[in-house]
Amino acid sequence: MFLKLEPRGEASRSMSYLSPLLAGLLTLISGGIFFAFLGHDPIDALRIFLIAPVEDLYGFGELCVKAAPIMLCAIGLAVAFKAQVWNIGAEGQLLMGGLAASAVALQLLDVESLWALPLVLLSGMLGGGLWGLLAGWLRTRFNANEILTTIMFNYIALYLLLYFVHGSFKDPDGYGFPASAMFGDSSILPVLLEDTRLHIGILFALLAVVIIWVMLSRSFIGFQIKVLGLDSNAAKLAGFKHKRLVAIVMIVSGALAGLAGAGEVAGPIGQLIPSISPGYGYAAIIVAFLGRLHPVGIFFASMLMALIYLGGELAQIELNVPLAVTSLFQGMLLFYLLACDVFINFKIKFNRPQISPTLENS
Repeated sequence: MFLKLEPRGEASRSMSYLSPLLAGLLTLISGGIFFAFLGHDPIDALRIFLIAPVEDLYGFGELCVKAAPIMLCAIGLAVAFKAQVWNIGAEGQLLMGGLAASAVALQLLDVESLWALPLVLLSGMLGGGLWGLLAGWLRTRFNANEILTTIMFNYIALYLLLYFVHGSFKDPDGYGFPASAMFGDSSILPVLLEDTRLHIGILFALLAVVIIWVMLSRSFIGFQIKVLGLDSNAAKLAGFKHKRLVAIVMIVSGALAGLAGAGEVAGPIGQLIPSISPGYGYAAIIVAFLGRLHPVGIFFASMLMALIYLGGELAQIELNVPLAVTSLFQGMLLFYLLACDVFINFKIKFNRPQISPTLENS
């Protein structure tokens, strides 16, 4: 081969943290070129995409509304990824959390109690946690690849949600639309800022970031998770229970995604609808790696990803571009991040083609 990738002796730690910034810069440049090809002024288009959505208090509130579920899913995925458990099912776990939370909220429509909202949120965490645990059990019991099972569970969760929202959860007074009844006031997340949709779900996300940070850096269970991810044989020799750790990380990951789903149906939506997530669980995978699986990095990466969602919506209105521009920017961000990581971990060598002795003599 003309090109060959040769592993570096030791990857630069500083470059590994700078690569997300470089990936973001390259995405920005590529985005400007993309808008220029569409006939828009790249500077003005990028201003509309990245700055205009958060120029006022309402825009900031919307940024936090979108960042909260992404942050919850991503911080949960970071726990699983630290243990080398590749949970790709945050989207399905979010949907199951939203479905379980809705099932409880619909039973409490006429109940005025302080316990209603905690029950709704806990049921969402339980639904997502059990959905994640099922994939973890399939790995430890049957050695099933969790990448495949969690991806398939995403579709199962989606169609379960569609089954119920078109069936028993459908509002009989909803004029035939596939949506549940609006939740009772006691099951709705309180709003933090007047005249915005910003609710206390963002506080749950920030609390989760702090708790996971402390768990991974200060607790014994966090130490076991890191050792399992670095070397499973060393974890086994140390007496760490592999099956129990896999179950724990999948429960934690699924529960946080389930809380994100519960926050969506009990927050800005206020009911169960087929599209409670525009792909937050999938975007959280990019966010987890963009944040280097570190809680602080995930916080900033979640804000950036939420801004991309907002920018895509505003660009669709102001620039008349398809909403798919959101996915385009997400894809470019992931591509450049992976490319930067390749150059950090590998050296490129150019191999000169070897000429056979027969050809040389001739």
